[in-house]
This record gives sequence, C-alpha cells and structure tokens, in this order.
Amino acid sequence: MTYLLGLRMDGRDALVVGGGRVAQRRVPVLLESGARVTLVAPEATATLEDLADAGRITWHRRGFRSGDVAGGELGGFWLVHAATDSARTNAAVAAEAEAERVWCVRADDRHASAAWTPASGGAAGVTVGVVANGDPRRAAGLRDAVVEGLADGSLDARRGRERHRGVALVGGGPGDPGLITVRGRQLLAQADVVVVDRLAPTSLLESLPADVEIVDAAKIPYGRSMTQDDINDTLVRHARAGRFVVRLKGGDPFLFGRGGEEALACARAGLPVTVVPGITSALAAPAGAGIPVTHRGVAQDVHVVSGHVPPGDPRSTVDWPALARAGGTVVALMAVERIEAIAAALMEHGRAPQTPVALVQEATMPTQRTVRATLATVGRAVRESEVRPPSVIVIGEVVDVAGELDILHMGRAESGPGGASADTAGGDPPEGNRIL
Repeated sequence: MTYLLGLRMDGRDALVVGGGRVAQRRVPVLLESGARVTLVAPEATATLEDLADAGRITWHRRGFRSGDVAGGELGGFWLVHAATDSARTNAAVAAEAEAERVWCVRADDRHASAAWTPASGGAAGVTVGVVANGDPRRAAGLRDAVVEGLADGSLDARRGRERHRGVALVGGGPGDPGLITVRGRQLLAQADVVVVDRLAPTSLLESLPADVEIVDAAKIPYGRSMTQDDINDTLVRHARAGRFVVRLKGGDPFLFGRGGEEALACARAGLPVTVVPGITSALAAPAGAGIPVTHRGVAQDVHVVSGHVPPGDPRSTVDWPALARAGGTVVALMAVERIEAIAAALMEHGRAPQTPVALVQEATMPTQRTVRATLATVGRAVRESEVRPPSVIVIGEVVDVAGELDILHMGRAESGPGGASADTAGGDPPEGNRIL
C-alpha cells in the first residue's frame, strides 16, 4: 500500500538532478505548484534552458556532487527528483536523500524509489492524482478517465464547499463541441444556469444535470432574437440570486460576441466575472478548410472585420480603403449578405478582381463546405451555391496556398463561377490531408 499525500510546495525548494526528457516533464509541474526549483545537470533540453534563462529555475551546469542534497552550496531541499540517464548517479542521489530524510523520486527504478510521482491532472477545481503501484502508463490512463469525467460533468463536481459565484463568459469555439477549451468545459459542468447562443456548441447541454436551467438567448439573423439588454438583465438577475451563471457563446466572447457589454453589465452590478477565451471562427474556419491565414512570402498580416453593415454605411467603422491597400488577408464575419458590396469596395480601392476568395460555411461541423471564387465572381458564387450563414469569408492570396497543398476540398472540387471551385461535405479528405 502507498500512503498518498498532497505536498504543498509553494515557496519550498525542490532539487531535480538531470536535464533530459524526464526532468522536462517534472520541472513545469513543480513550478506550477509554486516550488523553487534547482536543476543540476551538465546539459539540459532547450525548454529547461529557456526556463533558466528566464530566471524561473536555478541551473547548475555540472554533474551531481556528494552533499548536494544535504545542502552545501545549493541549500536544503524538501523534495528531490533523480532523473539522470545513469542508474549509478540516480542511486547516489537517492541514497543521499534517504540519509537526509528527504523524499526522493527515482525516475529509472520505481522499485528502488522511496516516493512515486502520481499521474496528476485537474478539472472543476479538483486535483486528481493516481498511483497504480508505480506503473505510470496505467496511472495516466486512469487519471485521464477521471479528469475527463470531471470536465464533461459525468462526474458531478458541482456541490463542493466552495461553489463558483457570479458569471462566466465562456467561448464555446467555432461549432464542433470538441473544440471548446478545457476550462470552458469545466465551468459549464458546474453551472446552475446556462445562457446559450445559437452558434454555441449546444450539444454539450445534453450532458448537464437536469436541474441546470437553460436560457435560450439565440439571435436568428433577420428573425427572432433576445435583446442584448434582456440578456444582460438575465445574467445579473440569476447571479444576484446566488446561482453560478455560464454565458455560453460561439467563438470567442470578445470578438464580435458582445462579451464586453455583458462583462460591463455584470461588473456594474457588483458581480464577479470570469472570461474564458474561445477558439474564434475567424481562425478556425480557414484552418478547418486548410487555409493558412498567414504564410511566409504571401501574407504577414490578417484583418478580421465585421460585415454586418456594408461599406459606406454610417454605422460602419471599418476602413475599407486601407484594407484594400494593405494587401494582407481579410477575414470577414457576418458578411454573406453584403459580400458583393465588400468585394466592390475592395476592388474600387485597389484590390485585384482576381483576388481569391473562400467562403467556409458551418466550419468544423459535419456539414462544413467551402466555396471558392474571386472578388469579381464572389457575388454570383454565393447565389449559385446558395451559401448561407454562418459562413466565414477569407479574402487573399492565402486561399490559393490551400489549393496548392490540395487540402482545401473534401473531394475533387467542381468548377464554379469564373473558375471558382465549390467544395461540398461529401466525404473525408485524403488520408494525410485531414484537418482536425
């Protein structure tokens, strides 16, 4: 049997002997726990060297010497990791630690080690550590299962002594429920109330306990919608009643998501606000279609713009002439209905009519498809291919880079207007070209 103990290493000293792969795994975890880490090794990985250069660890560039554990020039330690590739050195480190009554983890020989490092992880405010008789692979597998259960809510961690308070603005990502962040999934699993957008990964709601209240805050283009004032009032009202509220949004809360307005409403009401960034569709949609929004020698700048009002509209704050002159990649959201006006403005101010354009519809979802065109032909392509929201529009030479890599389309693309190609979701891309 193993006596499990959680070590509170904040402000305490730990010695790591060895600068290879094992040390590279152990040191970051020690730093996260707040430990002061001393590394003894003649050589170290680039990652460890970078930590030393940044002053986050103390690195003595030499081999282990008798007396290092006991103190000497290094000082005393609470915990030691013997992680060299020499069994003899590791045994010497462990023997000295034993003599000094300092716990030592020996990486090369679990049977000779006085202590074992558990496979650890965290979710929902819970730290999980698994020791499987010193078997690291089995321990890691069990750890992953428990952490995943805590993260997705199948293991209920909602009712601890210290419950979450206030409002969490959670970016749900571009659509695929697997692309929500780990932190976002953890907070969602602990919610009492979820206020959810139409473009959020709503399939995640199925896993929530039955007593979680779901508030539909959908904004349907040109259709029914919940006003922003009503959304703000809902967040404040539930949070003031002592409920933990998760505002689940598509993409990222602060990129055209009105997350700033919601955060201000909560802050003005005296409520704590947590913001969890999400993967924005402005980058995820091009990536999912195999389009690198920056590419060496092609585009060094990316401009993300809203197309909910057309160029020339008094409400628009987008400098379309400057975008045309910049020559970088333009990613337009909420722009399907106004793409012809956008294309005309860009061409009027200098963008070439043959500039490639890609429209990625329902990005990262099984129904994703990509339609290719040019600035001159994009309006006709949208009509003929019946492109509809939600779609992300990518304008720039990087669209052709994807074509060269042959990863833009799911299968063979059909020719569209003006030599464009239309990619429909009719199967998986070729093995090796899959974008996940």
